[in-house]
Amino acid sequence: MEQRILGRTGLNASLMGLGGGGHSRLGMAKDKSESEIIRIIHSALDAGVNFIDTAEAYGTEPVVGKGIAAWPRDQLILSTKKSPGRGLNEDEIRHSVERSLGNLGTDYIDIYHLHGVPPKEYSSIVEQAYPVLEVLQQEGKIRFIGITERFERDTGHRMLEQALDDDLFDVVMVGLNLLNQSARRSILKRTQQMNVGVLIMFAVRSALSDPARLKEVMALLKAENQVADLPEEGALDFLVADAGADSIPDAAYRFCKHEEGVHVVLSGTSNIDHLADNIRSLDREPLPEATLHRLHEMFGEVDSVSGS
Repeated sequence: MEQRILGRTGLNASLMGLGGGGHSRLGMAKDKSESEIIRIIHSALDAGVNFIDTAEAYGTEPVVGKGIAAWPRDQLILSTKKSPGRGLNEDEIRHSVERSLGNLGTDYIDIYHLHGVPPKEYSSIVEQAYPVLEVLQQEGKIRFIGITERFERDTGHRMLEQALDDDLFDVVMVGLNLLNQSARRSILKRTQQMNVGVLIMFAVRSALSDPARLKEVMALLKAENQVADLPEEGALDFLVADAGADSIPDAAYRFCKHEEGVHVVLSGTSNIDHLADNIRSLDREPLPEATLHRLHEMFGEVDSVSGS
């Protein structure tokens, strides 16, 4: 598994990050047993994945803690998050961090994020929470401070633009995929200049794994005049037919992997075979230049959908 330096953190992170959220939540959302979920975590670790992302809101911290219990702590990068809606006074933030430490079975969290921050609430949330996070950082309970956007509602990255203006955060989590590439121009150019670590979410969502949902999204984009003269059905079939991708999700992961400024691409799953497919895609060569050009021409101006 390829590794990349996660910006100013200096952490050597695996290109693929195992995501504990999304629709599957490592299988919790699909009623997988704890032992099955731990097998997924072990399979990822054995394949060279050293970055695991979870959150207070996902409910997967405890099973992640069990899955990594026998793994050397200094070989892992653990990322978890605090949701603003769950209280931001000092006592509540401290309680959340201590609970996450206990759930994960560790003395420190590598990256602790403010989770899904809305653009209109950014300033007040940061004013309340950031000083507390700095103290916890000084105490050694968290190493680096991050922030994640609420991409399904903030598809144009307005919150992260504010966060980069302030330059308080070591790591950002941003939505990027074939259908909404807007982070390429509004976020990734700036993070590279500032040496901020970048985690990619939404590389593959329902519109890139379900043809019926893709058709719906294409119809929406045409109605909004965000794409011109594209078919609603089969718009991405050329990725398999002409570009050598194994599937649209395969192409989608490779698109994100090879975007300049990307450090970690998060991938959620609920079974080992799917995990292996995702790892295989993230190990593959770039999409052909002609294919990338075509995708940029098709969706380069889109900023209104998340891919869900």
